[in-house]
Amino acid sequence: MLVPAREAGDSDAMTKTLRSLPVPSLTFHGAARGVTGSCFRLETPGGALLVDCGMFQGSKTEKELNYRPFPFTPGEIDAVILTHAHIDHSGLLPKLVRDGFTGTIHATRPTQDLCSVMLPDSAHIQAIEVQQLNRRRARWHQGAVEPIYTAADVETTLAQFAGHAFGDWVTVLAGVRARFWNAGHMLGSASVEIEIDGSEPLRLLFSGDLGPAAKLLHPAPEGPTGVDYLIVESTYGGTDRPATSDEARRLALRDEVRAAMRPDGVLLIPSFAVERAQELIADLTLLIREGALPDIPIHIDSPLATRATEVFLRHRRSLSHDQSLTQGLRAPNLHFTQSLEDSKRLDQIDGFHIVIAASGMCEAGRIRHRLKRWLWSEAATILMVGYQAVGTLGRLLVDGASSVRIQGETYPVHARIRNFDGYSGHADGPELTDWVMARAPVRLGAFLTHGEPPAISALAETLRPRLAAPVLMPLLDQTFELTPEGPRGLDAPIRPPRIAPEAVAAPDWHNDVSTLLLDIDEALRAAPDALRRDALLRQLRRALDRAED
Repeated sequence: MLVPAREAGDSDAMTKTLRSLPVPSLTFHGAARGVTGSCFRLETPGGALLVDCGMFQGSKTEKELNYRPFPFTPGEIDAVILTHAHIDHSGLLPKLVRDGFTGTIHATRPTQDLCSVMLPDSAHIQAIEVQQLNRRRARWHQGAVEPIYTAADVETTLAQFAGHAFGDWVTVLAGVRARFWNAGHMLGSASVEIEIDGSEPLRLLFSGDLGPAAKLLHPAPEGPTGVDYLIVESTYGGTDRPATSDEARRLALRDEVRAAMRPDGVLLIPSFAVERAQELIADLTLLIREGALPDIPIHIDSPLATRATEVFLRHRRSLSHDQSLTQGLRAPNLHFTQSLEDSKRLDQIDGFHIVIAASGMCEAGRIRHRLKRWLWSEAATILMVGYQAVGTLGRLLVDGASSVRIQGETYPVHARIRNFDGYSGHADGPELTDWVMARAPVRLGAFLTHGEPPAISALAETLRPRLAAPVLMPLLDQTFELTPEGPRGLDAPIRPPRIAPEAVAAPDWHNDVSTLLLDIDEALRAAPDALRRDALLRQLRRALDRAED
């Protein structure tokens, strides 16, 4: 988990090189041929800024990057512009502040409010997980590890936020101004337009995460036209979803719930606590009010979801269909758990019920406890309602794993695993294409980020015949000069790379070890007698002995 630091001099030398360039430069420190860790560094004559500073999620190899030093000097970053509050975009801000950043973090006001509950929750989860990890490490006489940041770091970070309205120009650096456009992805989410002064002003547009056309609480994403450089997400760049509507989504959800209903069974919904949980509350309670579903108890097993819902109510006038949410929150069958004891009591509930719990990728939080209780049961249904990154427990379940390991223990999977795409917060391939073309002309270049390689390649193939400008797929930590003639790639600033390009958005050796252990356990259980088990164990031991030689 702890990774040796790169020499600080390498980062300082690269920063000085970039600032000596006659044109602005852009470096992709995250969400480059991967979905998470959004972090883009823009160097201008007036200073340096980051667009986003998010956590890496997915395989353990990717998540280890969160513990390493930044590939730049935080104290030399002058400002941050945050597209939205999701942890893969905001989650490393407290680390940035702890390591020396003293500038302003610019965001929309709803994003600022959501970060005030999400970042403290992130620090709390880290404290708990590190405590559990250190107990396991102590058994093996290994040294203790520290969390990425603490609650005190979060408190300092929140004091550096400045909230802004959509559409207002804000000066973020000398000669650099920015404004936010509604991205339709979640409460407060924004695309960021940046204008850099010069003999001819340079205009950049960072899409952030773009919402789909039929989003319950938000309108379709917006944006300006006629930009020089476009940086656009591609999470579902290779997906073409069937056209849908609010009614069609609710009817599909109704059918999923009806199919899950079993006496003394459960419908578990791993869900992001912010946005997705609120959408589910609105739709489920409406279906019950209209009589399309019986009066099923719904339990929100996430203190973060509770606090985030208060933020949604504070900004409800900016939401579409806000009455559905406010009415749903008054439903008598809706229950929020707060304490750990309240959460544990959910295991004792009789009769069919629904539990919505974080995290959405099943990588942390209370959903893991619910899965440990129910994965083995045929009376349970696990309904995935969000993106599952490669290497996560959620992705393993969606991909059909017959057993999984959770906190070092093996659990067989007999529950029904369902994947429901009706609540995706991301535009699909055709919607991304339409949004990009509505920004035309894109004069100098488009960079595709925030997607796995197949999705990025699919979107690039669609856009290249339609855009006169080059369409590029940057690597992690790759730098481009943003010249008036077009983007010019520089050598990668980190040698060797922080992570091999093929290891981004891919299962790693930790996943391979878990799969091997599960296969060994299954083979031993399937052995017809003790002699066969002993023979298998001897073969494994001989293989290990040969490896040691």
